[in-house]
Amino acid sequence: MQLNILKKGVADTLQDAGRYGFQHIGIPPCGYMDYLSAQLANIILGNPLEQVVFEIHFPASIFSFNEAVCICITGANFVPVVNEKSVELNTPIFIEANETLQFLQPIQGKICYLAVKGKIECNSWLKSQSYFLERIQTGMYFSVEKNNSSLPTIHHEWLQRIYKHIFQPSPIRFIPGPAWNDLDPASIQILLKKTFSTSLKSNRMGYAIQGEKLALLKPPTYLSSAVTKGTMQLLPSGEIMVLMADHQTIGGYANIGQIILLDLPKLAQLKNDTPFYWNIVSAEIAQQSYIEVQNEFHQYDKNH
Repeated sequence: MQLNILKKGVADTLQDAGRYGFQHIGIPPCGYMDYLSAQLANIILGNPLEQVVFEIHFPASIFSFNEAVCICITGANFVPVVNEKSVELNTPIFIEANETLQFLQPIQGKICYLAVKGKIECNSWLKSQSYFLERIQTGMYFSVEKNNSSLPTIHHEWLQRIYKHIFQPSPIRFIPGPAWNDLDPASIQILLKKTFSTSLKSNRMGYAIQGEKLALLKPPTYLSSAVTKGTMQLLPSGEIMVLMADHQTIGGYANIGQIILLDLPKLAQLKNDTPFYWNIVSAEIAQQSYIEVQNEFHQYDKNH
């Protein structure tokens, strides 16, 4: 089966779970911005949990399929339509040969995911198929090795709980970083009691956070050190930059915190100017919450 790109979107890519093990030589992990939505799309279709999917931003690409196939769309609601008929999110969608999928307008969220039942054939680099510094282009086509196995039964209540978590903006939870105690007391109160939002200066490398400016007790003199997805860097301007999937691998700005893995999808999906609060949690809570949700995903993956 072949999937064709009739018209490219603004920044659409193919992503899998990421390219890990190479950050020490300056190669970012890339991968899903909202891994929960990407995993949902694969689980709903009975695909392997971390299989490659299309990550779609708005304005979005237009897709066509030369054979009948089953797809699933998760994450942001961009009003998907197949041959001008509206289709639902978070459910299997059966596409007939030569039908066209497009997205009309952004209603909720910033990123949606398109999975195909089967395996999308694309090049692998350093053990990952995630795109880095490349985008889907008009005229591209992708072969799909279809999977005709039965679809799994997904509990609606569980699916809705995951979806609600992704699109509930507050709080965004974080673990204090090595420079946390270097913040002046007034800045700590601002961070914990005031609302913030993401700005237009946000992309797959990092999300710029808008809000009251923060300050350190003394001028920073930090050595460059390792950073990762979710690292909260305090810029000299007093603004926070949260590193995302395509981040640099080292940084010399003050590392004031680390967003917990379970809340990174929430931040990724925040539309610009949507207010949210920060909340401190322990590393133990961060780890346990992530493990609990991933165990639920793996249970579905195991049962199918």
